[in-house]
Amino acid sequence: MSLILSRRDLNFLLYEWLDVERLIRIPRYADHSRETFDAALDTCEKIATDLFAPHNKKNDRNEPHFDGKTVTIIPEVKAALKAFSEAGLMAAGQDYEYGGMQLPLVVEKAGFAWFKGANVGTSAYPFLTIGNANLLLAHGSKQQIDTFVRPELAGRFYGTMCLSEPQAGSSLSDIATRADYEGESALGAQYRLRGNKMWISGGEHELADNIVHLVLAKIPGPDGKLIPGVKGISLFIVPKYLVNEDGSPGEHNDVVLAGLNHKMGYRGTTNCLLNFGEGTQYAPRGRAGAIGYLVGEPHRGLAYMFHMMNAARIGVGLGATMLGYTGYLHALDYARNRPQGRPVGAAGKDPASPQVRLIEHADVRRMLLAQKSYVEGALALNLYCAALIDEADAIEDNAARARLTLLLDLLTPIAKSWPSQWCLAANDLAIQVHGGYGYTREYNVEQFYRDNRLNPIHEGTHGIQGLDLLGRKVVIENGAALKLFGERVGATLERARNSGDTTLGNHARALDAALHRLVDVTQKLWSALDPAVTLANASVYLEAFGHVVMAWIWLEQALVARAALSQAITHEADFYRGKLAAAQYFFAWELPKTGAQFDLLASLDRTTLDAQDAWF
Repeated sequence: MSLILSRRDLNFLLYEWLDVERLIRIPRYADHSRETFDAALDTCEKIATDLFAPHNKKNDRNEPHFDGKTVTIIPEVKAALKAFSEAGLMAAGQDYEYGGMQLPLVVEKAGFAWFKGANVGTSAYPFLTIGNANLLLAHGSKQQIDTFVRPELAGRFYGTMCLSEPQAGSSLSDIATRADYEGESALGAQYRLRGNKMWISGGEHELADNIVHLVLAKIPGPDGKLIPGVKGISLFIVPKYLVNEDGSPGEHNDVVLAGLNHKMGYRGTTNCLLNFGEGTQYAPRGRAGAIGYLVGEPHRGLAYMFHMMNAARIGVGLGATMLGYTGYLHALDYARNRPQGRPVGAAGKDPASPQVRLIEHADVRRMLLAQKSYVEGALALNLYCAALIDEADAIEDNAARARLTLLLDLLTPIAKSWPSQWCLAANDLAIQVHGGYGYTREYNVEQFYRDNRLNPIHEGTHGIQGLDLLGRKVVIENGAALKLFGERVGATLERARNSGDTTLGNHARALDAALHRLVDVTQKLWSALDPAVTLANASVYLEAFGHVVMAWIWLEQALVARAALSQAITHEADFYRGKLAAAQYFFAWELPKTGAQFDLLASLDRTTLDAQDAWF
């Protein structure tokens, strides 16, 4: 059994639950079949297992270092990424026109899950590059696509996203990087950028011929001053090396690495402070200032960047999921093979009797069931979101597509934050299952926890995601997204009620009650007529909403598992019983937690709002 990801679970989610084979009826995917999907997944599993996983610990212990001139990274990273690109995986979801395989997004994400679980540090480089390329394909000019995207999809250039600044953090309205218009070029309007960007993953390395930075900066107003707030924020392509007419890297742009950030985990990815426009080392074309090319229209940079940020948020959720997932499989393997202690009761009183395996202790099974419910549920949610995008892309009806987009917008903060919280909790439990060994570097689970601890921060903290969900997503278009979610859950509840299964019927009643409570509490929060009160406890709202979503996801899986169980052979029957046990755990142990959270939210509690600085 792989300790990265259960292929049996992946097949269940893709083929038995989401029925991705139906996608081949869409013209774009007509060349595909289950055989081609499986071949792509086989390739991902093999490369991830053979080339990514083996250097995961080495990458952690020998993190990238900077000698003032060059960033040094262990050679295994470049070798793994070379194999990734040569297999065509950088362009797996792209059109044939760009050298792609035209895989559905849900299959592409399922394949990429192997790399996230095998080595999250090394997988960050293609993850960022693919997101960078997707943004430019959506908003860049043909010349920009030919110059930057095609080399990215071939694995010759890598990409980043440059948003945060030292003085601004997550508050993008406070960025101060400046872009001054210089003239027109073959790549569009050309600007000179000056400023600093912080926390830039993949911002400097020697892994590729070039690094394509997507940079948020402000174009000054007529008076030459930067406009306060988000107005004036535009998006620019700022390559590490300017590109010659023949496509080769040319002169070094005025982009300089000021230093690397040294992190608790996720150490295999360079994380950088970048200076744009210093002019101390490089003066491209005889002038200080980093040359950048405007993407799309001026002042729309934040809207364009959200194309990459929203995909990145779901991707962060997938990364968190897979770190929790591989931790769970490591804990399961350890519990099945480690003899320790004796059973409770008379049989265990004889000290001369043989020890039993850890998994035979009820409390260990509790921890394993919790992990299973978190990680398998989170993976299902992530793949469901990807399938929504495939579904939306295939629909010609604009209104129907808009409805699916609304539903995805609602689920995005949950798909990012729920796995970041609960799959990290799974990593915590994986360490506990290992006992003292789990807290040592000789075992992998301590690194999984450290790596995963970044994900509640990555691409917007829980607080930011909570504000987005409660402050924007549930009230957009008078609650249309929340209504769409309710309709989808309602269809699942109806199937459960009609299943003839008492347990599934009980799950349906519990979920129905939680859904109604969610709607009522949402209305109560917004009836406060004071945004400060409404949003004060938005993180609690995010967590409770996430648990309702996950209960729905588990009821969906349980319906499929129950239907398949009656015809399953012994080994397969155990798989389906495992699914039903995880669903039972979630409904018995997890969903009830939302009751106290909804009570707190409905009370419009002001404890956090009224607390004063001097009291701490």
